[in-house]
Formats: sequence, structure tokens, C-alpha cells
Amino acid sequence: MVPRIIFGRGSFNQLNEILTPKRLNINAPFIYLVDDVFKNNSWLTSRIQLSYNDKIIFISSKEEPKTSQVDALVEEIILENKERPSGVIGIGGGTLLDLAKAVSIMLTNEGEAKDYQGWDLVKNAAIYHVGIPTISGTGAEVSRTTVLTGPHKKLGINSDFTPFDQVILDSELTDNVPKDQWFYTGMDCYIHCVESLDGTYLNAFSESYGDMALELCKEIFLGDDLTKVEAQEKLMMASWHGGMSIVYSQVGVAHAMSYGLSYLLGTKHGIGNCIVFNHLEEFYPEGVKLFKEMKLKHDIELPEGICANLTDEEFNAMIDISFSLEPLWENALGKNWKKIITREKLRALYQKM
Repeated sequence: MVPRIIFGRGSFNQLNEILTPKRLNINAPFIYLVDDVFKNNSWLTSRIQLSYNDKIIFISSKEEPKTSQVDALVEEIILENKERPSGVIGIGGGTLLDLAKAVSIMLTNEGEAKDYQGWDLVKNAAIYHVGIPTISGTGAEVSRTTVLTGPHKKLGINSDFTPFDQVILDSELTDNVPKDQWFYTGMDCYIHCVESLDGTYLNAFSESYGDMALELCKEIFLGDDLTKVEAQEKLMMASWHGGMSIVYSQVGVAHAMSYGLSYLLGTKHGIGNCIVFNHLEEFYPEGVKLFKEMKLKHDIELPEGICANLTDEEFNAMIDISFSLEPLWENALGKNWKKIITREKLRALYQKM
């Protein structure tokens, strides 16, 4: 679990106070990985106090994070500094938070990031790392995984060394998120809850967190009486609790299938989950019904026909990626999931999208 959390509007201003005691020496910089939407945004960047060799690296979040991207960042950081950094701070959405977690791990572990895609493959503790989400829903701020697209698969680095050492939850940072992105990322949280609460891995911990996050999502996306600030704070809490729910259990069909879309087509995680979940009434009837109500209320139109012109080889690649995520299928359908979901059935579902 993340050991230290600060929550509240304006809490980003405490970042420098938090980091100062963590500096190892003047040759061990803090590396800030920041979403490039803030590149010309002095409102945020002016509050980051750089000292000695500290550096801000702006990174685009338009594409899903890749193992090769992690390796390139690690090489850049090692070559530019005499000593290992004092810490890595990720500021942005799920992409930036996952990159920060992965880079902090790879600075203390040999090899390439692709070598650690899987469960509990990391041997050495990561360097100190801090997560500061600027959009709510992914749960990346709390999860024990970094979702990465590698040369052969899309799969997270899942380990006890992955979670952040410190998280700052400042809903003020989510002020200017575009409506569609707000919805897609919020639905990532909603789908976390549905898949956790309907899964075979469900337990008292995952259920308690999932129930709270689900009720918050209903209040945010189906209610009418929240102010903008209240909605932002509640979604930030929903994201945290939804992430905690899957920490103790697992996600399910929508995530397993969206990983296939992302690997083959580059579909962003949030919208990919929405595209898939829209067709999963067979598995999550009540969850999909509410999702469609939310979609209608917020006037969201999902892309259609994204799989219309795929070849047999491309369908097989997506199906292979999806089927490789066995814990997700087992959580969704039980230990005999291979008798329930076949390649033909999975292809038929993809063909609807």
C-alpha cells in the first residue's frame, strides 16, 4: 500500500516541503516526469522548485507508455547524472504515473523494462517515487502495477515495489480536463468497481473499497446537485478507492479485452475500456445498463467500427494478448474460464466494436 498520502485542494504546494528531507545529496537530483500539456503552464511548473541538477522532463501522454520509452528515460537519467537520483516524481494522468513507477524500478534493477512485465518479477526496491495525478479515474496513483506496452505484449510490472512512496491528491490540478477525457477516465474507475465487485476474487477488503467507489461514481455521473469542486474531490476519492479495490482483487473482461485493442490499435486505456464495456451485457448486465445511462446523460458518443477492417492475423494478435491476462479472466469467470470464453467468442465480441 502507499504509505503516505496528502489530500486537499492546494496540497500540491506542499511538494517541496515533502521532498527536501528526501534529497540524498547535491549530486542526486529529483527527476520530474510531467505531462507536456503543462509545458507552458506556469501555474503548475512555477511551483516546482528546482535545485542543483533537478530536472523536469515533459512527456506526451497521447500514446500509451511503452517499455522502450522507460528504457530510454532510464538511460538518459543515468548518463546525465553522477549518482542515482534522490527520487522520481510523476505529474499527470495514468501514463505519467505509470512511467514514473516504471522508471523508479528500472533505476535499481538490471536489464530492460520488458523483462519485468508480469507478476512479482522485480527483485530490488525502487528508488523513492511520488505520484501526483492531474486527472482522476485510472487508480494508477494507488495500484501495484505499471501498465506498459512491450514488443510482444501489453502487461504491467506488478510488484510490491511498484506503489508510490508518497501520493499528493490535489483536485485543483484536474480543473481543465476536457469533458470526453474526464468521462473516459472516470469510467475506468467505474469499470474497476464493477469488475472487482462482480469478480470471483472478491473479498471483504476489495468489496468495502469497491462499494464506496461505485456509490461515488453514481453520485458524480448520474447526480445533478454537485458543484464542480465537489465532483472533482469525489472523483479523486472514487479513483483512489476503485484502485484500492482492484489492489485487493483484480479487474475483468473489459480490461482484458481493452489491452488487446491498445496493443494492436494504440487505443488509449480509458476510451478502450468504454468501447469494450459497451458490449459486455452478457457478463455485467447491471453495470453496462448504468454505463449506458451515464453515457447518455453526458452526451458521449463512442467510436464505432474500429475493428471493421482487421485481418485474421490482427484479430489473432488481439486475442492472444487478451488471453495472456489469465488472472483477469479467472477473476471474471472462475477457474474454468477457458471453457466459457473461446477464441471464436472473443473474436465475435471484437467484431462488434
